[in-house]
Amino acid sequence: MLMRSEYSTLLLIDIQEKLIPAIAHGQDVVSQCVTLGTIAALLNVPVLATEQMPEKLGPNLEAVKELCHRTLTKHYFDACSDGLIEVLPEGRPHIVIAGCETHVCVMQTALSLIDGGYSLWVVADATGSRKEFDRDVALDRLRAGGAQIVTVEMVAFEWLRHCKKTAFKELQRLIK
Repeated sequence: MLMRSEYSTLLLIDIQEKLIPAIAHGQDVVSQCVTLGTIAALLNVPVLATEQMPEKLGPNLEAVKELCHRTLTKHYFDACSDGLIEVLPEGRPHIVIAGCETHVCVMQTALSLIDGGYSLWVVADATGSRKEFDRDVALDRLRAGGAQIVTVEMVAFEWLRHCKKTAFKELQRLIK
């Protein structure tokens, strides 16, 4: 199944000031999430974010906050338990998800969204955990649970669909 930009929402999970330094390759994860958010903006895909206990872990990084239409503060690891489904845009059953930590908040949120009838794409090169092993095991579990595991470039070109769109050159510049 191909994801379509007009049916998609990008969900960025917990790209927070005090969490990112603990994430393996954390700056790479941030960079990929910012690239995804920028591509989403080019193609009119809504961007939502979550923050896990921002009073303890700090807010999302400024580069992420600037890309988001809305940020949901949460205390559950599964953002759906804190009202995520109620704030998702209507008519957009495709959820593209990235962020931290893959084996906790990303995984629990993604599995709940799948249970709720959404189609899920987890962006492997835009997710992270403190330990890479935890991230890898979570991606395997997400795949087994029905999520599609993709990369930033896969998302970009599926959303774009063809090279004649005006956003093609800008998208190409972003991913190179």
